[in-house]
Amino acid sequence: MTIATDSAPRVDYSRLIQPERVHGSLYTDPAVFADELERIWYGGWVFVGHASEVPLPNDYVRKNIGPQDIIMTRDREGEVHLLVNRCAHRGNLVCDEPAGNSSSFRCPYHGWTYRNTGELQGYPYKKGYGSQGKLDLRLASVARVGIYRGFVFGSFNPDVVPLEEHLGAAAGEIDRLARLSPAGEVELDAGWLRHRTRANWKLLAENETDGYHPQFVHGSIFAVTGSTIGPLYSDASTAVTRALGNGHSENDLRPEFRKFAEPMRWFGTTEDRVPDYVAKMRALHGEAAEQIMIEGGPHVMIFPNLFIAEIQVFNIQPISANECVQYSTAVQLRGAPELNKRMLSQSIGSVGPAGMLLADDTEMYERNQRGVEQLRPEWLDIRRGVERETHDENGFLIGGATDETAMRAFWRHYLSLMEAK
Repeated sequence: MTIATDSAPRVDYSRLIQPERVHGSLYTDPAVFADELERIWYGGWVFVGHASEVPLPNDYVRKNIGPQDIIMTRDREGEVHLLVNRCAHRGNLVCDEPAGNSSSFRCPYHGWTYRNTGELQGYPYKKGYGSQGKLDLRLASVARVGIYRGFVFGSFNPDVVPLEEHLGAAAGEIDRLARLSPAGEVELDAGWLRHRTRANWKLLAENETDGYHPQFVHGSIFAVTGSTIGPLYSDASTAVTRALGNGHSENDLRPEFRKFAEPMRWFGTTEDRVPDYVAKMRALHGEAAEQIMIEGGPHVMIFPNLFIAEIQVFNIQPISANECVQYSTAVQLRGAPELNKRMLSQSIGSVGPAGMLLADDTEMYERNQRGVEQLRPEWLDIRRGVERETHDENGFLIGGATDETAMRAFWRHYLSLMEAK
């Protein structure tokens, strides 16, 4: 499935990605992974973290953009920076701690010191550099940093499109999440759980808005807990799967919640159990508060690696063609302590070390990876619902709750990136 060039074979993505099927090698081929790093992870916008993780001047936290080790810092002026964790002298890591507060970073190898903005602050035994004066070296910075409602994105490509253009309609889903806060702000400061998975990152990205699997993969949990989530993903559901453009997609569950018109049902509770929150929302939004509390939070996958699942946020980072890390944390809404406590508890129960939902999903990811490594059949089928897709009032392509509309949209955008000149 490759075509020859004057140098090395180039992957022929137009043959591997077809409207209703994709080739298994896309999940296993190291050459594909290398192309993805160049064109997606380093060439486009990638979710890195949240500004609330570095709330104070000189705070920092270790992050990743794919395999790249990144230090997210806040300088004394309050600006957020994304620095590559590599000394400009001999390439050693300059930051070992996962998080902390420091105005500078000192390389342990030869003592070179850098400000938390990346500038070289000093180095020992300057006479060894003769009359050169101050060396023109610094920590590398991620070329572009963009922040939307506290969500920090980075790109190594200085010519990347503006962040707002990349987000497009998906920005409205982040707005929906922030609107649930009485202060209009999301905080992701509850700590991140790190799940290492022996699977290609795209299997995770595809799954996030796949409404076909919940009844089967999570059916036992729904049965034991009496959860009302299961019926949201069925052919009888009025929920829709929507392609938002640029590879973004959502499971829009609002049609189901509107049928019941019960505030806080989306959160699995009732308004009388969170009275302070409900009072704050009504005071802030007036009559509009009812709709906000009925419709709840978004279930959106923002290409390539940010997944907001109502009460949780996931950050997918690839390691190799067959391994990735998925970080997860509980959403915290500023000014909503009643909800925050419950969100944290529910997140631990669903995606924590002994959580039920992520254990199910991870088992499927790894089984998928082992499956696509088999020789036959070569292709994965993504045709479900293709004949019943329509367009909504805003022109977005939509399918049923269990259709693979989002998956096909993911691959269309992926193909456009991988074939770009």
